Amino acid sequence: MTSVANPTVVHTRAPGKINVYLAVGDLQDDGYHELATAYQAVSLYEDVRARHADDFSVHVTGGAAVDVSGVPTDASNLAIRAARLLATTTGYRGGVQLRIDKNVPVAGGMGGGSADAAATLLACDALWGTGLGRDDLLHLAAELGADVPFAFAGGTAIGTGRGDELSPALAKGTFQWVLALADFGLSTPTVYRELDEHRRRHSGDISPVRQPVVDTGVLQALRAGDPGMLADSMHNDLQAPALHLEPGLARVLEIGESNGALAGLVSGSGPTVAFLAPDLDGALELQIALSAARLSVVRATGPVHGARVISD
Repeated sequence: MTSVANPTVVHTRAPGKINVYLAVGDLQDDGYHELATAYQAVSLYEDVRARHADDFSVHVTGGAAVDVSGVPTDASNLAIRAARLLATTTGYRGGVQLRIDKNVPVAGGMGGGSADAAATLLACDALWGTGLGRDDLLHLAAELGADVPFAFAGGTAIGTGRGDELSPALAKGTFQWVLALADFGLSTPTVYRELDEHRRRHSGDISPVRQPVVDTGVLQALRAGDPGMLADSMHNDLQAPALHLEPGLARVLEIGESNGALAGLVSGSGPTVAFLAPDLDGALELQIALSAARLSVVRATGPVHGARVISD
C-alpha cells in the first residue's frame, strides 16, 4: 500500500479565470503595466498529475475543444518552470514527470498556463514532501506570473500591482457563463503592445491612466450575487486592442448579446469571449444559439475553488 506521506502520484486541479473587470495603467519604465482587476475562477479546470522522476518533463493532452499543439513541452513550459522553482527553493534534488490535461483554452485569456503552474506547485509540494505553507507557495506563484497566485487561491478576488497582489472579494451565489472559444490564440504581450499603440495614437484624446481601480459597481454586484448588476459594470481595457487585432470577435459579441446574454466581454487578453447569462436556463439557451452559429462554446460557473489536491 502506498503511504499517504510518500505518494507515488499526486493529482491536483486548478481553475481558469475570467477578468470581469480589467483596468490597465500606462506602460511603466520597467516595461510592465499596473493593473486593477476583478478575477472570478470558473469551472474549467487544468488537471496535473505528478510522478517521481530523475529529471523534469511534461506531457500535455487537451479536451475536445482545446488545441494543445502549440503548448511547449520544454523548459519554457510554465509548469516545468514552477516545478524547477520549487525544487531550487527547497533544495529538492530530484525531478518530476508531469501530465497535464487541459480544459482551459490555450492562449485564450483565461489563465490556463497559470493554472498549470499553480497546480504543479501544489502537486510537487505534496509529492516531494517539501512542506511549504500556503503563503510560501503563493509567494512562489507570484514569481511565475501575475495570474498564477489567483489560480492558486481561486474564488473571487481583486488583483492590483501586476494583478498578483490579491484581496479576497465577497461574492454571493453562482454566476452562469457561456464561453465562445476561438480556434486561434492571441499573444498577451501583443495585445498589451496594441493597447500602448492605441493610447499613443490617441494621446490627445485619452488622459494618462494614473492609478487603475476596479469600479465599485463591480464589487457591489459581486456582493449582491446579481448578474444584471454585474453585466452593467463589466469592463476590459484589453478588449479594444484585441478587437483591433481580431475584428471577427466583434461579430461573436454581437451574436451572444442578441441571443440573451446580459453582457459579453473579451476575457483577459482574449480571444475567448465570455458571456454572462441571467440564470441556468438562459445559459443553456445561449449555448444552443451560439452553437447554431457554428461557434465552439462551453458553459461554466463561478466562483469555484482554487488549486487543490484531488483524491483519485
